[in-house]
Amino acid sequence: MVETGYPVSIKGVLIREDRVLLVHNERGEWELPGGRIEPGETPEQTVTREISEESGLRVEVAEILDAWVYHIDVADKDVFIVTYGCTTASGAAPVLSHEHSRIGEFAEHEVPGLRMPEGYKRSIVAWFDRLRAPHPVR
Repeated sequence: MVETGYPVSIKGVLIREDRVLLVHNERGEWELPGGRIEPGETPEQTVTREISEESGLRVEVAEILDAWVYHIDVADKDVFIVTYGCTTASGAAPVLSHEHSRIGEFAEHEVPGLRMPEGYKRSIVAWFDRLRAPHPVR
């Protein structure tokens, strides 16, 4: 069978105490937590499930931030990425899952220097900006 279209990956931007949650992948990049939609899921359910699986944190999905096609050079494939802004009331520390080598929370000023796709950086900036707005999403 010939595959048409792109695989889809739903990612979440979770900012807690002015730090964004990121996971480190097998390509040596930092990325937003998230993954593929499973049958019967909405994109919002996907990002909620994926963040919980990858960090142990429960989140609420607030709004869509961005969408773009990302070319993964080492795999020579394109993936359609959709990012959502997320919130949480949890004060618990994130827990590393078996899916990644590291997990971390980074201040806004640290993000530009991280090895990470530009689309993720753009989504992180957008969510920081929206949370600082006079009537932020909470």
